[in-house]
Amino acid sequence: MVNTEQITFYTHIYSPYSQRVHIALEQAKADYTPYTLNVLDKPDWYAAKVNPAGKIPAITYGGPKVSPDTPSDESVKLAESAVILEFLADLFPDAGLLPADPVARARARFFLTVVDTKGFEGFREFIFLGHAMAPLIDGYAALQALLPPAGGFALGGDALTIADMAFAPFLARTYLLLSVDLGKFPAGEGKKAYAILTSPRFARLQQYLQDVKANPYWKATWDEDTQLAMWFTNPVFRRK
Repeated sequence: MVNTEQITFYTHIYSPYSQRVHIALEQAKADYTPYTLNVLDKPDWYAAKVNPAGKIPAITYGGPKVSPDTPSDESVKLAESAVILEFLADLFPDAGLLPADPVARARARFFLTVVDTKGFEGFREFIFLGHAMAPLIDGYAALQALLPPAGGFALGGDALTIADMAFAPFLARTYLLLSVDLGKFPAGEGKKAYAILTSPRFARLQQYLQDVKANPYWKATWDEDTQLAMWFTNPVFRRK
């Protein structure tokens, strides 16, 4: 299927939620216009004309092709990464963002739900709030248990789906931040968590991440050096 409507993608490299959509757009080989939004100083027009919640990612779809900072009233505005992933799966059915089989589609959606509950909560609690490590480890243990034991991506095989696009951006940032002990947790706690997540207990998760990182659509949306430099300058993580 060839989509001829314009797509404008509001994003920032910082955001794992935005990367979800970015991977999907790349895999769909969509013709889209990316627009990096300053997440610390969002312009007034963004909430007024694109996403009233002021969050990223968001897309505009259809209408005339205009400058991203003057979105047309004729375009459809969509927000929330899970919603956008589903929309892109419908818009580009040949891209494999969701499998054709109804059971496999349900599995993909269930996996995404676990990411957005157990996975995200552990990530947020430990890395952003400096709370106990256990929810992070338990959340990733639960997600590892959902991965096919024989290998492959979240649904098996070698094709990314929305399940992987939902999970991998958080997983990659987790390993990256913990490896350099960067987060709101006390100094040294990140290294302890990293040691657990790189232990044999999480061998399947480690292999999964390496497989994702070898995917060309992931590579098109991820620069580890840029990520690390950006996270080191995040004022939220500055320890006194």
